[in-house]
Amino acid sequence: MRFVSYLRVSTQKQGQLGLGLEAQRAAVAAHVRQGEILAEYVEVVSGRKDHRPELAQAMAHAKRLKAVLVIAKLDRLARDVHFVSGLMKSKVEFVACDLPAANKLTIHIMAAFAEHEAEMISARTKAALAAAKARGVKLGTPNIAQFAQEARTAANAYSRPPATIEELRSQGLLSVRETASALNARGITTRTGGQWHPTSVQRLFTRISQS
Repeated sequence: MRFVSYLRVSTQKQGQLGLGLEAQRAAVAAHVRQGEILAEYVEVVSGRKDHRPELAQAMAHAKRLKAVLVIAKLDRLARDVHFVSGLMKSKVEFVACDLPAANKLTIHIMAAFAEHEAEMISARTKAALAAAKARGVKLGTPNIAQFAQEARTAANAYSRPPATIEELRSQGLLSVRETASALNARGITTRTGGQWHPTSVQRLFTRISQS
């Protein structure tokens, strides 16, 4: 089997020094085993989540040669809607060294949960600002940036990291009923702030699989 490797580092300095790259290469080599690595792409992650030229080239290369895209570190990428959308459109086969059981459906679900959580935090922040305004706080003051940050911090304090399908599956929770119970137990609400039910979980899975 033929592979195109994609590695990722967070800063230019880290990339130049090779920090973390050798560990990623070792993980890729262990996963590929007797397979052939046709090319390697190293991304220095920028501040813009949607700007990953090396990833785009890696996907195009893999698609052109009908090779498998092997990703050393999927982790946070799976929570990035831009990445998930690009991977879906590319129709490239992929494997992830750190999440070997991941597939296009599971990472789409993970991204959906992350997007939902971001929307919930944004809503809480807006509610906190509105409440402050109702109390007479002047939002146009020089302290608005500090207040907004405090509001975001408070909103984050009441939100828990979204559960991922990989986490639930690793615990043997596969049915919609078990998934709903697990999400409710973690304090993760639906988009409207309610509890999850088997029907709402099924609707979420159906929407994601059809998108």
